[in-house]
Amino acid sequence: MEHVIVRDEGNGIPASVVCRGREWLVGAEPVRWFERVNWWETNRRMPRGRSRVDVEILQVQVRLGRNAGSALTTMLLERDGLGGGWRLRDAVADAA
Repeated sequence: MEHVIVRDEGNGIPASVVCRGREWLVGAEPVRWFERVNWWETNRRMPRGRSRVDVEILQVQVRLGRNAGSALTTMLLERDGLGGGWRLRDAVADAA
């Protein structure tokens, strides 16, 4: 998964995502949820400092740049547990 930059306007709500050097503006209200990680598949013990809910997921609908006419793309972002940044899990262009 590649790292992306999520920018907000100081209120914690994502306003844009920078991916591959291009800025995508958020065009709809983001959806946030948490998923459990099967840590036992890679470790013998639960990693220190981790809780039962391990991964924060953010789904955003974005459009390229400031073009209000461009199609929305849905991005699934996963919080990087080590550095606190975000990684792109998946991106799907909406067909209209």
